[in-house]
Amino acid sequence: MMTSGVSTIRNCRLSRTLVSLLAVSVLVANGCGDDDDGEPRATATPTHAIPATPTLTSTRTSTATPSLTSTTTATATATATLVSIDTPPATASSTPTHTPPNTFTPTGTSVPTPSPSETPTASPTAELGIFGDLGDPLPQASAEQLATFERGRQIASRVFNKEDGLGPDFNVVSCNACHEKPVAGGSAGHYRDFLLVRAVLEDGSSIPVGVNGVQPQFTLGPGGRRPTDPSTNLEATRNPIPFFGVGLLAELPEFEILRHEDPDDADEDGISGRANYDRGFVGRFGRKAQTVSIEGFIRGPLFNHLGLTTDPLTDEMKALLPVPSAPFDDSANLLSPLTEFFVKAAYAQVAAPEEPTVDEDGVPDPELSSQDLFDLVSFAMLLAAPRPDPPTVLSEAGAQRFADLGCAACHIPALEGPRGPVPAYSDLLLHDMGEELADHMEMGLAGGAEFRTQPLWGVAAVAPYLHDGRADTLDDAIRLHGGESAASRDAYADLDQEAQAEVIAFLESLGGANQRSNGLLPPNAPIPQVGVLAGPDRALTAEEVLLFDRGRAVFDRDLPIGGGMGPTFNGDSCRACHFLPVIGGAGPADVDVIRHGRLDNGLFTAPERGTIAPRHSTANARPSIDETANVFETRQTPPLFGLGFLESIPAADILANEDCDNPDPEAVSGCAHILTSGELGRLGWKANVPSLAEFARDAMSNELGITVPDVGDLSFGTLQDADASPDPEITEGDLDALVFFMQRLAPPKRRNQDSEAEAAGEVLFEAVGCSDCHVTDFVSPSGAVPYTDLLLHQVAPDGDVGIVDGGAALLEIRTPPLWGLSLTPPYMHDGRAFTVEEAIARHEGEATRSRLQFEMLTDEDRGNLLAFIESL
Repeated sequence: MMTSGVSTIRNCRLSRTLVSLLAVSVLVANGCGDDDDGEPRATATPTHAIPATPTLTSTRTSTATPSLTSTTTATATATATLVSIDTPPATASSTPTHTPPNTFTPTGTSVPTPSPSETPTASPTAELGIFGDLGDPLPQASAEQLATFERGRQIASRVFNKEDGLGPDFNVVSCNACHEKPVAGGSAGHYRDFLLVRAVLEDGSSIPVGVNGVQPQFTLGPGGRRPTDPSTNLEATRNPIPFFGVGLLAELPEFEILRHEDPDDADEDGISGRANYDRGFVGRFGRKAQTVSIEGFIRGPLFNHLGLTTDPLTDEMKALLPVPSAPFDDSANLLSPLTEFFVKAAYAQVAAPEEPTVDEDGVPDPELSSQDLFDLVSFAMLLAAPRPDPPTVLSEAGAQRFADLGCAACHIPALEGPRGPVPAYSDLLLHDMGEELADHMEMGLAGGAEFRTQPLWGVAAVAPYLHDGRADTLDDAIRLHGGESAASRDAYADLDQEAQAEVIAFLESLGGANQRSNGLLPPNAPIPQVGVLAGPDRALTAEEVLLFDRGRAVFDRDLPIGGGMGPTFNGDSCRACHFLPVIGGAGPADVDVIRHGRLDNGLFTAPERGTIAPRHSTANARPSIDETANVFETRQTPPLFGLGFLESIPAADILANEDCDNPDPEAVSGCAHILTSGELGRLGWKANVPSLAEFARDAMSNELGITVPDVGDLSFGTLQDADASPDPEITEGDLDALVFFMQRLAPPKRRNQDSEAEAAGEVLFEAVGCSDCHVTDFVSPSGAVPYTDLLLHQVAPDGDVGIVDGGAALLEIRTPPLWGLSLTPPYMHDGRAFTVEEAIARHEGEATRSRLQFEMLTDEDRGNLLAFIESL
């Protein structure tokens, strides 16, 4: 590929670390400088044709426009650089029984190289065997690897709780929480943003605070909110990064990355990429290329974000991974003596074992088994590269403009791996992106303004963009480039709209456009049948179907920063908190709302700006809280199924169950929450919202930071804010559709699995007094019973802490509906009961007698009662 003498010299440049020396030695041993194209000479030399779209090449490495057919290094040289940084002496709790995969040994025959003017007709999948739809496994995966992939995918979607080792501090309860868009393995919206936190010292150095430099939002301890370390004075937002094709990036030989370095800008093109290092190995993962191994990139977040401890995989398990990552094995050595010396020198650096992670939450370490970790790492390694779209006139024109603008100087079309070209459109090097994008977080050799070139394959489906998600669109992302990319940015800005559209069309052709969604619903997702969860509660007219579908789209839609979201928020969509088990459902513990205030001698004082302590802000910092607050309490996201029916229950029927003046503190009373407007509150944990119309307005403003239109007698929500988006930031039509969608959501159906046990449990449910609050008075048109009186009760012990909300006292909570309970853990208003039995055990106050009677039941009777509750 290289034709100039300068380029050849650059390929053999001596860097300043041992690993660079290793890479150079590999090149020398394989004939660097001997071939006209500057490529390392391989022991085996299969060639691979690249599909039509990636026909660009970095302007830093060639003055011509070459085809991307090149020679592949098929020796242990390439494999040697794939060793994981985690090489411990620890013994795994279980060892995979499958045989070592061999899909990473290059095979194949030479494919004729198309000239730049030719249009290849072979599909990318047929040519390279690496592409698939987003979330698919690699086409070359063996049957055994596919089974491992599926196990790993299940672990990625698993919701962990405290019995599994979650916490004690955490941001999320599953891997897919941050890697869900548009499918498992992807990115996420702003509601999954997280913060890196450090304490900058007087000498300018910094130390990580939080959990290894990550700010957890939640704790399983009192209050539920993990406080910010008071020494924190540097924060940086991170938007989750997609995993598609990372196994192919892990395969890349180090010298293939290093040969694109130009740290001193020797060719004076303004681009000076350089590698970052992790324990002496070239980093390639993370926003700053700070991590070399996929195992390390997974084990870190497991601990920092979920509080899950792990042991490093053993050498035996590393050798069985889809990208073998065990230390170098002499028995298969095909290297020259000189290369072997440097390879072994590099492996010696890895000999220092990565330590197991441990915590003190009472769950034995490691909390994730070695087999589960193996499957999870394998899942990531086996994710296919996003399949590019067939070229069109528009995308081909955009590809040429992409090259002409100089974008390919960093987003080089392909790096050469053991299988052939890997068209990720990244050099995986660090580049200075300018002060405007700088986060001042130094990682390894990466400075505060330096970031790894983000791969562009699949970019169409993983908005928002840039390291902190500040770019809503690809156009925004380009215009926010600075530093080394300023010239390309300015050249793009100078194009007319038609030419800019060509560039965007090219980027969107790099895979995933057909899976792109405005939220998480797949494109053209059908409406579920009547009576099914997430479907309507009755047959809809043709006009109502359109309104329901529009409301569902509003519910699912990720709102962009440019669309008015913020400046502080908890979610960027309604679905962000209501998605379990389907859209419109409940939320796990990692989307809890946090309430706060001050409690002095039983007197509660709400902060002036309200009791919500939002998790996120658009200002690259954790939102401030009331400095006088000494009470924090989480609020579990309730499901919305059947709320239209609850809204329709006549107020008189609800008030008929009220007994607010009962003097016995352990007797069931029940108080209606009459709002200052005179309306009966019936929605929310404190029954503080009278209707779904007000519920929608309240959530839009308090949870998403969206202003709402001034409509009739509706009073909830914020009409104006100080951001740059015109108010109101949602239309009246969208709000009406949203309300209709929620009103028509079907209630859950009974799930009868053991009729005899459930029938016995239903009798016990009434006998022990559960039905005193979870009444059976109200029956929906479909026959479903919500099991709630919609009244306020005190079910916490005296002396406990809580939040006052209007007429709802400190410890009063509205009786939650029980329908669908088994589908929507965790439980209780604060979400700190992870099982139904644990929730019952926490009932006190008015519910003390019922709890004690439940505890006195025989094991069989308790099982029957739980079976009944879980059937609802």
